[in-house]
Amino acid sequence: MKKKLLYFSLLMICIACKKSASPQTPPPPAVIAPKPVSKTVSKKIFAHMMPWFETPQTNGGAWGIHWKMNTRNPDITDANGQREIASHYYPLIGPYASSDTMVIEYQLLLMKLSGIDGVFIDWPGTLNKNDYPLLVRNTKAIVSLMARVGLQYAIVYEDQNLVNATDKIAQAQADMNYLQSNFFAQPNYEKIDEKPILLVFGPQQIKSSTDWSTIFSVLPVQPSFFTLLFQSGGAGATATGEFSWVSQDNLTTQNNFYNNSYTGKKMGCAYPGFDSYYADGGWGGPTWVINHDSLNTFGTTLDLALSKSFLDYVQLVTWNDYGEGTIIEPTAQYGYGYLTMIQQKLGVAGLGLADLQMVAQLYDLRKKNAGLPAVQTKLDLISQYMAALDMTTAKNLLSQL
Repeated sequence: MKKKLLYFSLLMICIACKKSASPQTPPPPAVIAPKPVSKTVSKKIFAHMMPWFETPQTNGGAWGIHWKMNTRNPDITDANGQREIASHYYPLIGPYASSDTMVIEYQLLLMKLSGIDGVFIDWPGTLNKNDYPLLVRNTKAIVSLMARVGLQYAIVYEDQNLVNATDKIAQAQADMNYLQSNFFAQPNYEKIDEKPILLVFGPQQIKSSTDWSTIFSVLPVQPSFFTLLFQSGGAGATATGEFSWVSQDNLTTQNNFYNNSYTGKKMGCAYPGFDSYYADGGWGGPTWVINHDSLNTFGTTLDLALSKSFLDYVQLVTWNDYGEGTIIEPTAQYGYGYLTMIQQKLGVAGLGLADLQMVAQLYDLRKKNAGLPAVQTKLDLISQYMAALDMTTAKNLLSQL
């Protein structure tokens, strides 16, 4: 302990003489390497993440559409200080920007300490339309901190957006080239048999094996390609497998997916429920409901997926889709309940609620000291201790602030 504190003091003296970067830029490379969480469940657990949230600071002075839809105004606050957002649920840290590195650090550390292995990031493609460029920017910001925390990641491609392309095949090839240049070759990009995993939410616009082969021909290695459940026919021979998702009939679809005779690889899923804001927000979309039943729906679907020996991956649906009410990140309604349940069901060793709350403490200090580079540098080191699972040292250093 004394050695660690001495090292910390010396590091602070050295850094004090240097000009720090803005607190909204990614922190410098880690001095302390992240360590894997010890747990009894060997399946790989990935959280599906939406990178589409914007605040006025990141969106030209206006709130992003996913916080307001057509009917809400986040500039209005209630008696409890909560902003009016397009969701039945409220993030514990309030509505945020997906590109905010302080938010990203908070989210990724929470995942890490819950026993989650990585993130499947919903990605729109590179068309310059709607808010797609912002999502591409936000995805890069999220990915920039993944290795620092010690998490893997992969992309979930929204091929439905190709409906806006003049030449769908050419646009999809451009998207693949972007993914290859920016993500696929990274060591923490998740792979199966040395092939990068690529999920597609569908497919919806490209529905033939020949077309997908043409699209993938621009890549040095064809990806391990997963379609939505029961949709691999749209990818033909290019499909490696299928992934499950929340459906209106709840466990009926999950059991049908797990029990059918499909011979490709399968990815399971777990979800807390489904309670969309689309009707209230003036958007089209599904309005059916799967009751959260406190934390029980999530527990039931996670237990079901974990019980299937043939599943190597389980996707948590989702980390933060507030519009559809499938959130497992901390909210005002459920606190850290989903994350502590994940810790318990995965057999995570030596970590609990107090450790997750320390991540929130780190986030609060980041925000309160946003204009103080020296404090931010200290918090960088504390974040590294958390990623290295040295929560005792992290706690001691936090107490000094």
